[in-house]
Amino acid sequence: MAGPLMILVAGPYRSGTGDDPALIARNMRAMNEAALALFRRGHLPMTGEAIALPLIETAGSHAIGDAVFDEIFHPIAERLARRCDAVLRIGGASAGADAMVRIFAGAGRTVFRSLDEIAPAS
Repeated sequence: MAGPLMILVAGPYRSGTGDDPALIARNMRAMNEAALALFRRGHLPMTGEAIALPLIETAGSHAIGDAVFDEIFHPIAERLARRCDAVLRIGGASAGADAMVRIFAGAGRTVFRSLDEIAPAS
C-alpha cells in the first residue's frame, strides 16, 4: 500500500448541461462523491472547481463562461494538475477533464479511470 496521494478528480462540469444549474449541480455532486470516497480511502482529493469557483465569485464573475470565469476556471485546474500525484477521470464527455488526463499522461503520472483501481493509503 502506498501513502496518501493527492488525487485530482476530473469530470464534466458544464459539458452536456447547456449550462442548466441543476445538471451542473449533478456533475459537481458526482465529483464530490468521488472526492469523498478518495478521502475515506486515506487520500487527499482535489477538484479544480473547489478552488476555482470561490475565486471566480470573488473576482466578480456574473455568469458561467464570462471573461472572469474563463480567466480562472481552466487555468486553476491546469495548475492543480501539475501538482497532484494522480488523476481520477470520472463521468462522461468533457474537454476539460480530458485535458487534465493529457497533462498527467504526458508527465508519466498515474491516470485512474475507476475508484476500484485506487488502493487505500497506508
